[in-house]
Amino acid sequence: MIIDIINKKRLGLELSYQELDYFFNGYLNGDVADYQMSSLLMAICINGMSDEEIFALTKIFIDSGDTLDLSFIPGNKVDKHSTGGIGDKTTLVIAPIVASLGVSVVKMSGRGLGYTGGTIDKLESIPGFRIDLDDSEIIKQVSDIGVVVTGQTKDLVPMDKVIYALRDVTGTVSSIPLIASSIMSKKIAGGADKILIDIKVGSGALLDNIRDAKKLEELMIKIGKVYNREVRCIISDMNTPLGMNVGNGLEVLEAISVLKGECHNQGFVDLCVLLATNMVSMGLDISMDEAEKLVLDSIKSGKAYNKFLDLVKYQRGNIDKIIISKNTLEVKAKSNGVVEAIDALEVGKLSLDLGAGKVKKEDKIDYGVGIVLNKTVSDKVKKGDVLYTIYYSKKIPKLDNYKIFTIK
Repeated sequence: MIIDIINKKRLGLELSYQELDYFFNGYLNGDVADYQMSSLLMAICINGMSDEEIFALTKIFIDSGDTLDLSFIPGNKVDKHSTGGIGDKTTLVIAPIVASLGVSVVKMSGRGLGYTGGTIDKLESIPGFRIDLDDSEIIKQVSDIGVVVTGQTKDLVPMDKVIYALRDVTGTVSSIPLIASSIMSKKIAGGADKILIDIKVGSGALLDNIRDAKKLEELMIKIGKVYNREVRCIISDMNTPLGMNVGNGLEVLEAISVLKGECHNQGFVDLCVLLATNMVSMGLDISMDEAEKLVLDSIKSGKAYNKFLDLVKYQRGNIDKIIISKNTLEVKAKSNGVVEAIDALEVGKLSLDLGAGKVKKEDKIDYGVGIVLNKTVSDKVKKGDVLYTIYYSKKIPKLDNYKIFTIK
């Protein structure tokens, strides 16, 4: 039966709900081996899935565990998800902004998928920060301060947790059906009324072309309609790293700089404002213009940063001891010119090799390592200027292997 299902999908045929349920729950229960699930995931990655298969898989994911009922909390509960990219730390910025404006945010985030750490890995660079809240703790916290950022509870979509970890190390992270089922099952099971999806496109993202991004957008909206959820999607660029810092602790520092109104990377700030504005618009049922004014005021007045401090304190983190490596190396320009491009994928590869991401499931992430870019696209550069600073803990990979900056 197991081999028959793998072969059926290998041939590009449609799997029934029963076949998908048998295989995926078999893996969750330990009756299907890693290598067998890896084979099916690769067949899905190569041959895709029909809408009916995707709807079925999303339901199987949701039904693998409990769902969170947030109906007792007044107003719309809005959730946001990013498909991930190099330097994407937007959740750390927008969740406090949105919560500071009276829209409840329950954000269940994942670990690293690809080259860098996920939101949960970034938060774990804050010593003591608890990311394993149970349902009762989540409900109490959102009632008390209006915002929670946690890992998936063990009883909420446990199927996704095990598949997510396997995809990360089997070259199947870019499968559109698997991305759609993974994201939407978590959002629906997590009790969100309205969902915002930030779809990254470019060399440093899971998707590298607009066509696939549009396809994913269409799928997300379709799944949302099946479950009576409003879904909005934003397609954003990931050819250049998002912001200046890449690496878990370093990205937390940059998120804080945005919340304090001190970030100098306008592209990152603008995206955070756009995402937060959409969430506030959805949550309060107001226009985008009205929502944007509220978002900007939240940052300027300090309300957003104070809400971030509430979040960290409530989840027992020590904001004064964010893990950052003390070992640094400056990489300097070898000639004069103008920065024409900064390759997000190359930055991601270097970040991974430093230890900020995972190669194998069992790998441990080094929270303190990463890269700080000192220049951005269109900047003028003189020979000897610092292009980027590497934060490392053990050894530095051979830098000639990474073509990060294009200067002409």
